[in-house]
Amino acid sequence: MRIAPQETRTYLVTAVTAERRSLFQVTATAELFERTLLGYRSQGKFLLHAFVIMPEHFHALITPAPDVSLEKAMQFIKGGFSFRLKSKHDVWMRSFNESQIQTEEKFVSCLRYIEENPVRRGLVTTAQVYAFSSAGRALDPMPLHLHEKKTRA
Repeated sequence: MRIAPQETRTYLVTAVTAERRSLFQVTATAELFERTLLGYRSQGKFLLHAFVIMPEHFHALITPAPDVSLEKAMQFIKGGFSFRLKSKHDVWMRSFNESQIQTEEKFVSCLRYIEENPVRRGLVTTAQVYAFSSAGRALDPMPLHLHEKKTRA
């Protein structure tokens, strides 16, 4: 399988817990997921531009490494967390949702969507006070190829 160059593969990804259980309402579980996500980022499996861990799902804006498919990046995230959690129950719904980001405007819109998720849900009044989000943190910047592409009017 030929993998597109990293700089052309940025995605908004969403995965939901099995049976939409509020798994991440437990602080220790949300912290474990966050460590898993940031750990694979540190290993260079993907760039992490934004994320939010909601009670029963997560959103992330990622750019997989050149030698890592999107499916493999999600396997690291979901599978790596499930392995560390050691649950006797299913942790995730089988699939995930993804949308490829191809413009600067879409990137910024997705970043806002991710970070404002807890506010829209009524969990906090401002994104920056939500503990399990990239709001107010310095993560990986927007890929350079998105700075050059503009949506056509």
